[in-house]
Amino acid sequence: MSADEPSTGAGRESLEQLYRQHAGQLLGALMAVFHDLDVAEESLHEALVVALDRWPDTGAPRDPAAWLYTVARRRGLDRVRREQRRAGKQRLAVRIDPSLGPLDDEPERSVLALADDDIEDRKRWAVDDDQLRLIFTCCHPALVPDAQVALILRALCGLSTREIAAAFLVDEATMAQRLVRAKRKIRAAGIPFVLPRADRLNERVDVVLQAVYLVFNEGYAASAGEVHVRRELCREAIRLGRLLVRLLDGEPEPIGLLALMLLHDSRRQARVDGAGDLVLIADQDRMRWDHEQIDEGAALVERALHIGRVGRYQVEAAIAALHATAPHPDATDWPQITALFGVLARLAPSPVVGLNRAVAIAMADGPDAGLAALATVSGLDDHHLFHSARADLLSRSGRSREAAAAYARALELAISEPERRFLSARLAALEA
Repeated sequence: MSADEPSTGAGRESLEQLYRQHAGQLLGALMAVFHDLDVAEESLHEALVVALDRWPDTGAPRDPAAWLYTVARRRGLDRVRREQRRAGKQRLAVRIDPSLGPLDDEPERSVLALADDDIEDRKRWAVDDDQLRLIFTCCHPALVPDAQVALILRALCGLSTREIAAAFLVDEATMAQRLVRAKRKIRAAGIPFVLPRADRLNERVDVVLQAVYLVFNEGYAASAGEVHVRRELCREAIRLGRLLVRLLDGEPEPIGLLALMLLHDSRRQARVDGAGDLVLIADQDRMRWDHEQIDEGAALVERALHIGRVGRYQVEAAIAALHATAPHPDATDWPQITALFGVLARLAPSPVVGLNRAVAIAMADGPDAGLAALATVSGLDDHHLFHSARADLLSRSGRSREAAAAYARALELAISEPERRFLSARLAALEA
């Protein structure tokens, strides 16, 4: 079973959820044993296959994640042992983990004869440092930035190749090749599974922050599937953000990113209704927002900006704070948000920033001004959010026929079922 295989039954769905929830912790711990991402990943997937075969009959163990870690470690060690035997070399498995002692000659028994009381190292897979080492291994300068982020999304969060491709706005085959090349590069270059020295941390910080934010975005607005908000990914990204703030003490951008994620996540309870359909921010019940989280996020924005080295995430967090602290939609300071998007466009220009700036201009100065700004944005013709935003502005400008065509194009491109339902409803209202 791999992150790319579809869920076809209740047992598989349960395991898929478990994999998503603990992928980073499990792979980080397995990397600490094997120092090889392929071995760690494949061993974990073998453990998932074993669980899928056994758990429907025996029931899940008391600690499923620890069970998966133990099975995956033993499978991986068995695999390393077989490879070393074929090569006629010393038994690397015992040297990797001397605490195991001599390995059994019956790998199936070492894997399957697991009672709850036999599970070893229950805490090992939950060590935060293993995940930080995994993040920084994936972000080694020998790898190109896009491959670094893709590896983190795969290894830390268990995202499928399709989901990672959607996050990067590329096709699935391209992303699959990118992941394979990146893992080969880690092996060939002998990239160590260690945290970099303090004087080398900063050269990897930007891509690490980008990866954590992409993890959060996939949780905040899932690129595929029936569920729009994947809260376990949001929680995981926020947890990693807190780790990075502690590791990079005094650096403003990790603080800004943590603030940004907290502020966005504060609205999670109000972003979908009871049927799982989207609720736009203007229509959300602000009493359901997490105001303690908003207060924490706003305080972090102030802390980061006070340091004095303004960056992308601090500006985005300041924008999110203006949304989160407005008592009602009409009180939102759209001119200030528009100005901040102008700053962001200079700090980190991208088509998505241009899209969001155009929407802010429309809210501040009217839909025609927004459409004029949107006309200058390129590179998003295959992105459903671009066409959805354009459709909304066209509709507000009274150009219903063009709006319907734009909604239809957005519907063609959307993958997430909640977004497709939202777009279908908007299109049906226009056609009616």
